[in-house]
Amino acid sequence: MGEPRKTYKVGYFVGSLSSTSINRILSRSLIRLAPPDLEFTEIPIGDLPLYSQDYDTDYPPEARALKEAIAGSDAVLFVTPEYNRSIPGALKNAIDWASRPWGQNSFHHIPAGVIGASIGAIGTAVGQQSLRAVLSFCNARQMTAPEAYIQYTPERFRDDGEVIDESTANFLKDWVTEFRDHVVRVLTVLPRP
Repeated sequence: MGEPRKTYKVGYFVGSLSSTSINRILSRSLIRLAPPDLEFTEIPIGDLPLYSQDYDTDYPPEARALKEAIAGSDAVLFVTPEYNRSIPGALKNAIDWASRPWGQNSFHHIPAGVIGASIGAIGTAVGQQSLRAVLSFCNARQMTAPEAYIQYTPERFRDDGEVIDESTANFLKDWVTEFRDHVVRVLTVLPRP
């Protein structure tokens, strides 16, 4: 039996393209609070053209880079806002690219986590359910609990990701630790190639 793995590579998606995204701040918070054996790399989605089946025989460089980034990850994490009770178009577009062409779904059996922040009280709950439905079709191995619908306020978070509010920090630390445990459990049964 081999040595236990020292680190797990997590590719993460920030669903918002905004330069002032509160979900980017949330991603920084999760990285700060994560167990030391998680190594995070953002997978950019802003430069992808709109997906069309016409590209299936010859993916553009941005889409190939997306699929390569996912292939190089042990797990994926989605940190996303809710737009119109669903997920942002840019994020859905990235998922469409990554799950195609048919038979080359990058999300097949990958451990996945979903979290999001909003200034509203329901904290992306409906958008997350929409994303979970898409990821289920893509056969991603989602962490289903605990759920995390974060209400963002400047009194809780600094721009660098420091979580000022102690109860929020404790909740996020527990959540990202549970995500790490989920990744380990999934990879034990379904190792990544």
